[in-house]
Amino acid sequence: MDVNLRLAQQPDADALLGRSPLAALVGMLLDQQVPMEWAFAGPYTIAERLGGDDLDAREIAAYEPEAFAALLSAKPAVHRYPGSMAKRVQQLCQYLVEHYDGDAAAVWEGVGSGKELLKRLQDLPGFGKQKAQIFLALLGKQLGVRPTGWREAAGAYGEQGAYRSAADITGPESLAKVRAHKQELKAAKKARKPL
Repeated sequence: MDVNLRLAQQPDADALLGRSPLAALVGMLLDQQVPMEWAFAGPYTIAERLGGDDLDAREIAAYEPEAFAALLSAKPAVHRYPGSMAKRVQQLCQYLVEHYDGDAAAVWEGVGSGKELLKRLQDLPGFGKQKAQIFLALLGKQLGVRPTGWREAAGAYGEQGAYRSAADITGPESLAKVRAHKQELKAAKKARKPL
C-alpha cells in the first residue's frame, strides 16, 4: 500500500496513512467526536511518540496500558478522549495480532466479496456498521481494494461522486463538501426533533 491520502491535511501524517494499513485503520478508529483531520493525524503522532516512523500492532498490543494511555494523553493529546481511545487502539491491535498475525492489510487482502469484507471490518473492535462501511468505501475509492459488491456493501458511502465521509476526501475542496454534507444532516436532524 502506497497511495496519496489527504485525510489529515498534513503531509507527514498523510504519507503514513498512505503507506501503512494499520495507520489507516487506527485513524478510522479515532475518527469520532473530533475533527477528522485530528483523528487521522493521530497515527502519526502515536508513531512519533513510540519513536518510529510506522505503527506496529504487536508493539501496541503488548504496551503497558497505563503507559500507552499516558502516551496518547501527552499534550497535544491524540484525541479528545485519549484514555478511552488508547484502550480501543490497543484492543484493535490485540485483535489484529490474534486474528491476522498483526498484519492490518490481511483484513482485506484476498477477500472474496464486499459483504465478506464488511463483516471482517465490523468484527474489528471499535468498528460498528457505519464506521466499517466508511472504511470499506475508503478502501474501494482510494486504496484500490474492490472485491465484488464493495460499493453495495459500503451502502451510501460507496456511491460514486458522493461527499459523505472520509472516503471522499482527496483535498481541502472535498473536505469542505463533506463538512457541508454533515452540516446539512445535522440541521435536518435538528429540524425533525420535537421541541
